[in-house]
Amino acid sequence: MRLCSVLILVAKVVWSAQSWAGSNLYYAAGLSIAQQNTLFTGLQASGVRVLRVWLDGQSGSPKGTPITAFPSLQGISGPTPYDDTVLNRLDDFMLNAKKFGIKLTISMHSFNALEAGNDFYGKWYGTGDFYTDANAKKYFQDRIYHVLSHVNPHNGKPWSQSSEYIFAFEAQNEAMNNDEAKLRATGPEWQCTMAKTFKDALGNSTDILVTTGGGGWVDTSLLDGYFSCPAIDVLAIHAYGPADMTTSKLAPYVGKAAAARKMLLMQEWGACYHDTINNSCQVSGVLPETTRAANLRAWASAFGDAGVPWMYWQVIPNDDPHTAWDYEIGTTENIFSTFKEIGNAAKDYISPFDFSKWLA
Repeated sequence: MRLCSVLILVAKVVWSAQSWAGSNLYYAAGLSIAQQNTLFTGLQASGVRVLRVWLDGQSGSPKGTPITAFPSLQGISGPTPYDDTVLNRLDDFMLNAKKFGIKLTISMHSFNALEAGNDFYGKWYGTGDFYTDANAKKYFQDRIYHVLSHVNPHNGKPWSQSSEYIFAFEAQNEAMNNDEAKLRATGPEWQCTMAKTFKDALGNSTDILVTTGGGGWVDTSLLDGYFSCPAIDVLAIHAYGPADMTTSKLAPYVGKAAAARKMLLMQEWGACYHDTINNSCQVSGVLPETTRAANLRAWASAFGDAGVPWMYWQVIPNDDPHTAWDYEIGTTENIFSTFKEIGNAAKDYISPFDFSKWLA
């Protein structure tokens, strides 16, 4: 289904919008200007429009990228004081991204940090109580207000009003990812509560989107309660299993989302470097590069045919060290030419989900 085609009417849904591509980088706030420019140059050449970044502290050389360490927004001793280092770094980062035509999705927190106990949420509440304890929810809502009220010195405006830099906000990457039963029972209420908090912090402006942070796979990313929450604009999908990365798997959800006036986004997906099962990407033999390239093309095409824009996990500004869970593509590697190909092809697909206002 290409952009040059006539408008297609499927199940009373009009497909007339242009699709697009994006990427992720959880340690973006640690990049030097030179690393940023390498990354942004590669992403721009690939037609990437949005980069998703996190606020969790990082240090060392994640994915082989030497970074300037930065602490988490909140520490292990309690909710305050906030350490705004990551926000200040991202002020500069988003200004630079704009020069390359790229906007950011800001993920407030990750389940990874919660499970690891990297801040007080994990130390005080753990994965068991964080999503249900009234105080934990209140502290997290305070975090949302704090981030959205942060003023970027480059435009003199709070992040809540910085739509020239920011595409979307999300509460948490893969919330409740260790407990599917709990996720299905309480996930929609938690996500909707946080989405309403975002909308309040945004002053009910529609210039920046509110999205979920995906689940472990398609079905847990798209729970029924998400479709009925008025404050959620975008339902984010995470998928690494080949059976999930097909047009036939996504098609029913596309119609459901359009009917509910929601937008879908394949926010995370990747093609494993190793010759293991794609969604269990452990160190093993090396998958032939031609096979990996074919996987990239096939899955990106499936998303395009389903009418769902996508964001890759993840493009990095250096050679990939090829450790476990290796979906990364370095801008310096041969396989990056395939990423450029599929990224630029994304805009040739049409979609029922019109993101043009927020990409501008």
